[in-house]
Amino acid sequence: GGGPIGCELAQALARLGSRVTLIVDEHGVFPRDDEGVAPVLTAALERDGVQLVGGGRELSVAPGEAGGLGGGGLVNGPHGQTHVERLLVAVGRAPNVAGLGLEAAGVVFDPAKGGRVDDRLQTTNPRIYAAGDVCSAAKFTHAADFQARTVVRNALLPWPANRGKATSLVIPWCTYTSPEVAGVGLTQREASRRSVPVDAYRIDLAEVDRSLLEGETEGFVKVLTAAGSDTIVGATIVAPNAGDMIGEVSLAMTHGVGLGKIASAIHPYPTVAEASRKLGDQYNRTRFTPTLQAVLRRWFAWTA
Repeated sequence: GGGPIGCELAQALARLGSRVTLIVDEHGVFPRDDEGVAPVLTAALERDGVQLVGGGRELSVAPGEAGGLGGGGLVNGPHGQTHVERLLVAVGRAPNVAGLGLEAAGVVFDPAKGGRVDDRLQTTNPRIYAAGDVCSAAKFTHAADFQARTVVRNALLPWPANRGKATSLVIPWCTYTSPEVAGVGLTQREASRRSVPVDAYRIDLAEVDRSLLEGETEGFVKVLTAAGSDTIVGATIVAPNAGDMIGEVSLAMTHGVGLGKIASAIHPYPTVAEASRKLGDQYNRTRFTPTLQAVLRRWFAWTA
């Protein structure tokens, strides 16, 4: 599987000395992330010794000569046959709701998606709430944490002003490959699919002094804003510490701090996090329109 878990484990096992073949489908690695992620991660995986093989939806698996897993097996696909000692399947997860008696409690659920909840995380039984992997598309520990906080507020505090909505949570994510891949909000691909007009600001790590000093120049920081404004609607970071860096963007989105405001916050130099401030500078330069330039030229000529 070419998703986050498959790539994390493939790279980790390869670095530990195993010979790893990563089998992906026609979309390659990280198919749901920003289109700039796949080339960087593909190069990193191959450099660490991971062999990428396509045709993930056209495979068959057969036991080896000794039979069973102990004797290894053969993976047959459109690109030929691969002998493997172990087969690790990382193609997604499903909520474990079996045996909970949800039918008896009147809780409607889907075996693939889990319990059905509303924006208050309330199930179809109004006295039962749900949070985390059992009902959420965002299957992360930190997402479950903040959904649980929302459930506590909604279940115990009856006043509308104290209630929370699941859709108001800004949930970042991070894949712990090397380099890391972190994101929050929309990707440019998803914005296009939803017909959401956005402006994109990107800086490559090769343009960040700290990254140059450390020799870690593979990656980038990309921020999307609502078209014509500095309201941040999404970000993707590919960097050694992307998971640490995405927190600043998540904070800005949660509290409505625009990209232009990030430019006015002094960041220590040299740090990789300074890339976010540089993107703020990129946005602010777009406000320096030809009309404004003409006005300033006249002003400077008059005051000279």
